[in-house]
Amino acid sequence: MITKNQFKLIRSLDQKKHRKKQGFFLIQGQKNVDQLLHSNFTIQHIFATPQYIDKIGSILTAQFLNKMTTEATAQELTKAGTLNANNSVIAIAEIKVTPPPNITENELVLVLDQVGDPGNFGTIIRVADWYGIKHIICSPDCADFYNPKVIAATMGAFTRVSISMTELTHYLKKQKEPIYGAFLQGKNIHKIQLSQSAFIVMGSESHGISAPVSKFINTKITIPNFGRAESLNVAMATGIILDNFKRT
Repeated sequence: MITKNQFKLIRSLDQKKHRKKQGFFLIQGQKNVDQLLHSNFTIQHIFATPQYIDKIGSILTAQFLNKMTTEATAQELTKAGTLNANNSVIAIAEIKVTPPPNITENELVLVLDQVGDPGNFGTIIRVADWYGIKHIICSPDCADFYNPKVIAATMGAFTRVSISMTELTHYLKKQKEPIYGAFLQGKNIHKIQLSQSAFIVMGSESHGISAPVSKFINTKITIPNFGRAESLNVAMATGIILDNFKRT
């Protein structure tokens, strides 16, 4: 049974200020918690139905999580959680602060500038994981990585893609590898040679890449259109661009 204090904690983690204060974040649903259990995140507590606890019993024992696991009904989980559909498990884990990485040979690093929609951000993380991207660098005004909507949209990819937040102009000016940026007016990505050691910058849904960040972009690229749509969703555009980089 979930206690009143535990319920209060779970609900509070929907807000960034409480996540920051507590140092914890929420992971909800079987898919995301299954991946969490095989990650290097530190788990603080698990609330789950008896059926789910039975399913992961050996993992709980191996990771010494039995004492941190509370049995709960599907109704309790639905009431406590922040998502519309979750009737099996909620976990609380510790927030990690990851410094921006140094790029390695033949590595693509994704850079997000002011991507504020949590659903788009989470989907981009999932797409990055599909294409083997290990690091995403975000501007401070991107959506919070630990927002429950972001975590949910990743479908477990949050455990495999490292997310760092930093001032992009300070970070990019130190880099020696090529820096590509997605623009409506740029070079046709289908017709240029693409480096396999590079930074790929994606801008906000409404304003694109900001002027200060644009100054550090070596090559402006665009996805050619064949219809009449004015733009693409940033998560969809990210997938198309990564696919082109991985084809070369």
